[in-house]
Amino acid sequence: MSCNTCKMCESADKKLEKFVASKDVETSFHRTEDQKVKCGFGLQGVCCRLCANGPCRVTPKSPKGVCGADADTIVARNFLRAVASGSACYLHVVENTARNLKHLGETKGNIKGINALRNLGEMFEIEENDSHKMCIKVAEKVINDLYKPRDEKMELVEKIAYAPRVKKWKELGIMPGGAKSEVFDAIVKSSTNLSSDPVDMLVNCLNLGISTGLYGLTLTNLLNDVMLGEPVIRMAPVGFNVIDEDYINIMITGHQHSTFSHFQDRLKDADVVAMAKEAGAKGFKLVGCTCVGQDLQLRGEHYQEVFAGHAGNNFTSEAVLSTGAIDIVLSEFNCTIPGLEPIADKYKVKMVCLDDVAKKANAEYVKFDRENLEAISTELINKSLESYKERRSVVEIDIPKDHGYEQSLTGVSEKNLKAFLGDSWKPLIGLIAESKIKGIAAVVGCSNMTAGGHDVNTVELTKALIKKDILVLSAGCSTGGLENVGLMSPGSEDLAGDNLKEVCKSLGIPPVLNFGPCLAIGRLEIVATELAAELGIDLPQLPLVLSAPQWLEEQALADGAFGLALGLPLHLALPPFITGGKLVTEVLTEKLKDLTGGHIIINPDPKSSADQLEEIIIDRRQKLGLKEVECYA
Repeated sequence: MSCNTCKMCESADKKLEKFVASKDVETSFHRTEDQKVKCGFGLQGVCCRLCANGPCRVTPKSPKGVCGADADTIVARNFLRAVASGSACYLHVVENTARNLKHLGETKGNIKGINALRNLGEMFEIEENDSHKMCIKVAEKVINDLYKPRDEKMELVEKIAYAPRVKKWKELGIMPGGAKSEVFDAIVKSSTNLSSDPVDMLVNCLNLGISTGLYGLTLTNLLNDVMLGEPVIRMAPVGFNVIDEDYINIMITGHQHSTFSHFQDRLKDADVVAMAKEAGAKGFKLVGCTCVGQDLQLRGEHYQEVFAGHAGNNFTSEAVLSTGAIDIVLSEFNCTIPGLEPIADKYKVKMVCLDDVAKKANAEYVKFDRENLEAISTELINKSLESYKERRSVVEIDIPKDHGYEQSLTGVSEKNLKAFLGDSWKPLIGLIAESKIKGIAAVVGCSNMTAGGHDVNTVELTKALIKKDILVLSAGCSTGGLENVGLMSPGSEDLAGDNLKEVCKSLGIPPVLNFGPCLAIGRLEIVATELAAELGIDLPQLPLVLSAPQWLEEQALADGAFGLALGLPLHLALPPFITGGKLVTEVLTEKLKDLTGGHIIINPDPKSSADQLEEIIIDRRQKLGLKEVECYA
């Protein structure tokens, strides 16, 4: 039986859509149809269930909850709580990453990115010749900042952030104290009968955005570069065709790459490969899925022996599992959707979690213990072997080999892109000044099923932007959708406008550059900062726009708060549950321009959204005195 006659969510990836329709499994593509009717109060953010008098649902006839909270208070409170939760998720990741770096230093482990370590030491003004001691000191700097009380400002913000932005943040009073304390007090502030000031709560979101972006995003990347190796630009396969049934296939989901780095390295060892061969396989392969798969792909040059490639984003993962070729799922953080669980049961796939915050209902929990990495890796290898032996003779394998692309450009970072351009941003600035590239759009964030369908808005917006000669930089699950439809592969330059097409052909690059996971939004911030510094301007003056067209979760809202604090215009296809608060909506879409320079643009239509973003870029070009360009709207 197949689901050919079932109602399904549309996907920008038609081969994926066809494959999902052919399988007798329920996926997010099917459940989207069942959840078409949304709660109007929830969509507007005017539902409050913080106390036993509720849930209170604010309407024009009942404009206040039982306690007297109005729509703007309720909306701002819900929004602040969501941003705080998203910030907490990223801070969890950077804390674990810093602790992993500290452990590497203490055990004198293999430092794969020595230049990245030296750069951090210089940035943090640490004087230390011993590289392992440097690891410890860098990690302690990060951890100590995270644990400061709220009234003590984090030291590293001024060392990492762009000086004009720091000045603006100080003027606005939003420099963050200890990041974990900030999250704690934001939860307190958004509780029952406490803050009723919507503007104060929205400003608090900016504060959380700064620590989220600089620590949870930027620093996580830089710390990982030390432990896992710096990204290398290269061509790599993407899509389902990366899966090889002749191997024991381990699907990785989450965000914390360094958590399984020891396991990853062990899979390359001769004794472990011999175990796989004895079981009838050629070896072990890691199949990338969700953002940690993007991070594996980003650094794939260092792990070619064991990394098969990136198969897809969060809502592709159910289909990846239903190929029958995955033998075990190893998860360590979010984007591991609950819908995987019944499919894992159907195809007899073991699920193992390494972090209890990501514990799935049918998964085994293996506690991550830095002092016993060898034992943990051995246990995971044995579980993978056991699953392979138990399931391969009783499960049908169906891998759509026509899905994906053999060549997709990946591994782009702020450092190697600059090096590619001649170790200077001047060539890129020159291309922008001469209108060969009209401007830059960062298309980032998640994949969701409701903004036109799976990756539909992301893909259509990106196509519209590159047609306008706007170079697109991508990070996050959005990247998985873009690469799986060929927008990072040879030939995609033909979809760009004439000027951008000429640039792409001369440089041998696609019009969409893959920076990797959502964490790499921090890398895009570095690119923007260095471009602004080269020009001697602040970030809001750059011909650069930000779009998270298919944002999904609370982490995305924390990312968005970072973008707004940076002063960037942020496009969303779906509003973040704020429209029930007139003042809240006005602050975020208009009044914020006078504070940070950033603002939210809400537009569900990809074409007109691209027109709006193009208009902003042209306006900024004009204010910088750059060459006049034609608006393609």
